[in-house]
Amino acid sequence: MLQTAATAADKMGGENLVALDVSEPMPLADIFFIVTGRSERNVVAISDEIERELLETGHKLLRREGKTGGRWVLCDFGDLVVHVFHAEDREYYALERLWKDCPTVPFELPTRPQASSDFAG
Repeated sequence: MLQTAATAADKMGGENLVALDVSEPMPLADIFFIVTGRSERNVVAISDEIERELLETGHKLLRREGKTGGRWVLCDFGDLVVHVFHAEDREYYALERLWKDCPTVPFELPTRPQASSDFAG
């Protein structure tokens, strides 16, 4: 689930992707996946793509909040809770600081071709 969500967020331009293992202090979820969007539209687009990809792979959305405002969208998939924030709101709510004792969970992002700095001349 996390890998699917990370790939979807990256595809839509999500930034500063972080996954935290919250299973120890919070028995209702295993992972908080936190993503930053550049604008309200981008926040909604990222959350929509994550939701679409996870539903397509057979995961059920239990609850969604905040989509109307586009500042912080929460998508609860049970074991995975996705938080997509506008940059200012992510800094203000500072979930990473609140959950600082929780270890991060690794995931991979697709590699992109590097732009060449060599110019034929």
